[in-house]
Formats: sequence, C-alpha cells, structure tokens
Amino acid sequence: MPENRRSSLVAPILLVGLGFLFLYSNFRPELEPWLVVSRYWPLILVFLGLGKLWDHFRRQNAPQVSKSWLSGREIAVLLFLAILGIAVTFGIASRHIHDVESVDRQGSEPVRAHLNIPAGELKVSGGANKLMEADFKYAEIEGKPKISYQLSASGGQLDVTQHGRKFHFGRTQNNWDVRLGNDIPMELTIHMGAGKNEVKVGELSLTKLEINMGAGEVMVDLTGDRRMDLNATVHGGVGNAIIRLPRNVGIRVHATGGIGSIDPGHLRRQGDEYFNEMYGKSPVTLRLQISGGIGKIELQSDNNTVQ
Repeated sequence: MPENRRSSLVAPILLVGLGFLFLYSNFRPELEPWLVVSRYWPLILVFLGLGKLWDHFRRQNAPQVSKSWLSGREIAVLLFLAILGIAVTFGIASRHIHDVESVDRQGSEPVRAHLNIPAGELKVSGGANKLMEADFKYAEIEGKPKISYQLSASGGQLDVTQHGRKFHFGRTQNNWDVRLGNDIPMELTIHMGAGKNEVKVGELSLTKLEINMGAGEVMVDLTGDRRMDLNATVHGGVGNAIIRLPRNVGIRVHATGGIGSIDPGHLRRQGDEYFNEMYGKSPVTLRLQISGGIGKIELQSDNNTVQ
C-alpha cells in the first residue's frame, strides 16, 4: 500500500499571510503592501531553498520522522511572513511624503525658533525670503512635522516638531531642509536625534544658538560676516561634531569634555577656555560653550586656521 503523504501547507500559509497583510493595509493608509512584498520577496526563494535542504537531510538522518511535523518549506514560509510582520510593525514600508512649508515674518521681532527632529537628516541654513521656508521628506510613519508660530509682545515663537517613531528599525526616511530669514534677529534652539546634520547659520542674525546633539554627526558652520555678538552652546552627543568658526571675529570657547574629546585646532588654551588672536580686538565676539559627549568635537575656521 502506498504511503500516505500529507499535503503541503506552503500555499495556504502564504495566501493567509498575504491576505492579512493586504487587509491590514486598509486600516493603515500609510502602509504600502506592494512595497513590502517587492522589497522582501527574494527572501522566500532563499528560505524555500533552505527548507528543501532541511527536508532532504532530515529524511536521510531520520527516515521515519513524523509526517505531522512542519516541513522545512512550511517553516520557511512562516519565517518569511514573520519578516514581513516586522517590516510592517516598524514602518519600513511606510509611504514617503514630500511637504513644502513656509511661515511669513508677520513683522514680529525678535524670533525664538525651536527645531526638534527625533531622527533623520537635518539641514539648516539662511537665505529664506520669509521667516522660514522648508522642505520635509519623510516616511508617513514618522509623522508630519508640526509647525507653530505664535506672536506675543516680546516677539515671535516658531516651533517645528515631530513625534517620530518610538522604535527605529532599519534606515530612517526623514530629511528636513529648513531655511531661515537672514535679517531677522533670532534665538535658535535645535534638538537632534540620531542622524547626520548640517547647521550653516553664519548668515543669520543670531544672538543665541543652542544645539543638542543626539547620536550621529553634525557640522556647525558659524563662518560669515557677523554684525552682532553671538552666544552659542553645543551639547555633544554620541557622535562627532565639526564646528567651523569665522576668521575675523573674536572667539572665546569654554570647553568641558565628557567621555569624548575636543580638538581646539589653532586656538590658544588657557585652562578650560580657548581664544583666537582677534578676541578683545574685534567689535563682534563669538562666545561658544561646549560640553563634550561620547565622540569628538573639532574646531575649525573657514580655512582650517584660526587667525
């Protein structure tokens, strides 16, 4: 009598899993099920091949293995569906969005601006015709950046925030390009999460700058023709920072290292403070307070030599 062989469950398991994926996408508009499948479908070939090898060697080593046990191919499909579930849970297949936003000046000076990006790449510069002009490119699961501008007797308050994901798995799709108006007296505070960031604000009419680094890299460019004093603070995070300083402005840096290190370049050191030759001679002074983190903070000038 021929041996009874149970039918394979590969196709039913795969159909049920894909059915749940497309059904779930109806309740998650930001989820693109075809993106999930198109990105990860080669894995099913890899897993099915490994499953067939597993079945082959298992039959050789244990010919009487129970037919009620899942086959290698069935386990392979379950693993493939588990990976799709992880991709969906952590938003790897979230839809990408490009928003262009702007905020009018509204005649209120000075302005206190606060930028808070949980994770991703942030670029801040001048050159805006309005108070702020920005491009946001992000995965929908990161959440739409929220812009708020409030007026009071003391000036304007600009806030750009984003709730972000609680957990990050894989590459973060979150890029901000924020441009601010040059001739607006401003205090700027930036909170950065994990990512690579560039802050080029030498053209801005800043009186105060505070940067809180997260995990990653940041380049802060303060070079340019300054017309007013600037008090800047950089709190180092887990990563490296390069701070470019102007040549013809008096500079005083107070640096306290954490676990990382601070490279003062060609600044003269006196205790915990560093000075350039223009300090006390130029009509404008840049005062920089640095607290190091786990990483390296490097001070440069626009030609890598502070005069």
